[in-house]
Parts: sequence; C-alpha cells; structure tokens
Amino acid sequence: MLVDFWAPWCAPCRMVTPVVEQLADEYAGKFKVVKLNTDENSETASAYGIMSIPTLGIFKNGNPVDRVVGAVPQNVLAKKLDEHVILLFIEVISRSN
Repeated sequence: MLVDFWAPWCAPCRMVTPVVEQLADEYAGKFKVVKLNTDENSETASAYGIMSIPTLGIFKNGNPVDRVVGAVPQNVLAKKLDEHVILLFIEVISRSN
C-alpha cells in the first residue's frame, strides 16, 4: 500500500498529487494507493513518525517498510515501488518452493 501523507495547504503536496494519481493507475492490482490528510489525522501521522509532508509511505501487511519524503519526480517514486514489487515477487516465489 502506498500512503500519501499530505495537507491541503501544502504546495509540494499538490505538486505530487498528479504523480501519485498516475502511479495509482499504473500500479493498479499491485499497490493500493490512499491519501491521508495529516491535518485531519494528526495522531495517525504522528504514530508513523511523519515529520514533514509530502511523505509517501510504503506499507506491507499494515507495517511501514519504506518512505519517500518530499516532492520527488515520478521516476524516483516508480523506482521505489518497483523495488517493493520485486521483493514481494521474490517472497512469493520462495514461499512456493
């Protein structure tokens, strides 16, 4: 799961939104993408150690496994997601052996 920690007043968050939306389409079926407004959910953001936004958190089985902080280009975020897709694939293959 990719969680976009954001706030409406955050200009870099608004810059990242189209990137996250495009990646949500590209990774449909591989990653669920959700947005979490840190102003409305400050306790949740704090529980995950979110200190600045935008932060894009990658979660596996409800646990954070990676994050990208700041407005990054789409290729940087896609590379990070690909790494986790590959790790998941390797995990699935090793379980079947």
